Amino acid sequence: NNRRWAVSLYAALWVAAGLSSLAVLGGCATQAPIVTSGDGWRKDQVADAYVFGYPLVVSDLAREKATGGDASRPGQAPVNTLRHATALPPVGASGRPSVDTLESTAWLDVSSGPVLVSLPNTPNAPRGRYYDARAFDAWTNVIYSSIPRAADRPAPVKKLSAKAARAARLAAEQANVIAFVPAGYTGPLPDGVTRVDAPTRYVWLSIRVRVNGQRDVREARKLQTAISIEAPSADKTSVATAGSAWPNVTASTPTVVTGGDKADSLDATAFFTRLAKAMQDNPPVPNDPHAVSLLADLGVKAGEPVQFRPADADLLASGLADGRTRVDTVPSNAISRNGWVWFGDGAGNYDTDYTLRGFLARHQPGTGTKDDEVKPVAFSDSDGHALNGANEYVLHFAPNQLPPV
Repeated sequence: NNRRWAVSLYAALWVAAGLSSLAVLGGCATQAPIVTSGDGWRKDQVADAYVFGYPLVVSDLAREKATGGDASRPGQAPVNTLRHATALPPVGASGRPSVDTLESTAWLDVSSGPVLVSLPNTPNAPRGRYYDARAFDAWTNVIYSSIPRAADRPAPVKKLSAKAARAARLAAEQANVIAFVPAGYTGPLPDGVTRVDAPTRYVWLSIRVRVNGQRDVREARKLQTAISIEAPSADKTSVATAGSAWPNVTASTPTVVTGGDKADSLDATAFFTRLAKAMQDNPPVPNDPHAVSLLADLGVKAGEPVQFRPADADLLASGLADGRTRVDTVPSNAISRNGWVWFGDGAGNYDTDYTLRGFLARHQPGTGTKDDEVKPVAFSDSDGHALNGANEYVLHFAPNQLPPV
C-alpha cells in the first residue's frame, strides 16, 4: 500500500526512449489505484480502508468503554479524570498484564482548551521510584513520552552550598506539568509547562509506576496520588456516542473484551459508520490524501453517516475478511530472532505504515517507541512447541549479553 517508486523523471525518459517495448509506470501515494477489475479492486479497496481505519475504531471503542458516556458504571471514569490500578494482577489474569507496575490511565479531551497533567518529578531507583508516562493520539501514535528524562542520567558529582543544595532539592520536587493543547492553539499557557500539540480531540494517557512485589504496593500508590489533571470544567463529562443521526453507532455495554475484539465483530456498516463518526473529531494522522480519497470512494466521510447498497454486502464482507487477516498477520518489518518477535523504528511513530499500526493496535495496544520500551514476544519454546503453563522454562542469555535495562 502507498508504494512510492524511486525512479527519477530523467531516468524514466531514458529507459522509455531506449527500450521502446518497455513501459515504465510510476505511482505515488496520492494517485488513485488502477482498476483492473471492478469487484477485485473494490474488495482490495475495502481491505485497505479497513486496515487504515482499524486503530481509530479500536481507540474509539476503548474510550467509550472506559468513559461510558456518563461514566456511571463501575470501573469507568469521565474524560480528563485519572483511573488508578490499585493492585497487581492476580495469577491467571487474561491478556498481557504487567506484573511489576501499577498503571494510571485517563482519556483526555482537548476540545475545550489545554488539559494540564502534573507528574511528580522523582528520580529513578535507587534514589527514587521508576515510572514512565506516555500519551497517544486517537490513531495510536505516541505524542508524548517521559523517557528519556534527566533523572534517567546520573548527575555529575559536585559539592554544593547549603543554599544551593536546598534550591536543587526544591526544584527536583517540583511537579513536571505537560499541557496537551488542541491543534493550532494560540492561547496562553502557564509558565514552565511542556507543550504537546494533540492532533486529535482525544488523547490516551498511560502512566506506569514500578512496584517491587505485593508489599510495595502501598508505597507505589503514593506516587499515583501525586499525579493530577486540570482541565476546563466543561470537559469533565463525555458525550455518549449514540444519536439519531448515527443509527449504526450504539454505545457498547462494557465487557471484558478488548477494543480489538469488539472491532473485529463489527460488520462493514457498523465499522465504517463508527470510523466516519470518530474521524469528525480525530482527523487522519498523518493527513494522507490517498487514504482519505480511498475512504470517500467507499462513501466513508468524516461526520457523515454511512449507507452501503444491500447488493454490495458480500463484497464488503469479503473485503473486511481480508482486512482482518492483515491486522492479524505479523508484518514483514517485524524483527525475529530465536523465536522472539519485536518491532523497531516504526513502532509508536507509524507515519504511513498502516499495516504495522493496525497489527499493533490489534495485538499490542499502547505500544511505545523503541526509546520507551521494546517488547519481545514468544509463543513457543526452542523446540517449536507452544508455551504451556504446566511446564517450567529457562530463559537463557549468553554471557555478558543481558539486555541493557
